[in-house]
Amino acid sequence: PTSVLPGLRCYTCLFPAITPLDCFKFPQECPAGQRCLFSEATAKRGALTVSMYEKSCAVPSQCGVSGQKYASGLYFNYTNSCCDTDLCNAAVPPSTLSWTVLSLLPALGLLLY
Repeated sequence: PTSVLPGLRCYTCLFPAITPLDCFKFPQECPAGQRCLFSEATAKRGALTVSMYEKSCAVPSQCGVSGQKYASGLYFNYTNSCCDTDLCNAAVPPSTLSWTVLSLLPALGLLLY
């Protein structure tokens, strides 16, 4: 078990954020013993894959967990990852980020209308 110093700061944004860039605006100080969480959730509708993101403070039992949640009329498969240094949950794979910025917003618009 990794010990976590009090006052760990993590980026936060709640599911369903449609771009990881939304999360950089909201760093917060976490309660002692919590870790920084990054969660990516993906869903498919036909040939379209939709990704959504969540960043927050998390209790250790939430880390390394995978499952399914429902949002925007779709079932999303998610995976939670955690880390233990200030603002460490900022990382986003470059391929995901470019796909999100270029493709997700018009695609999500098609789903909602």
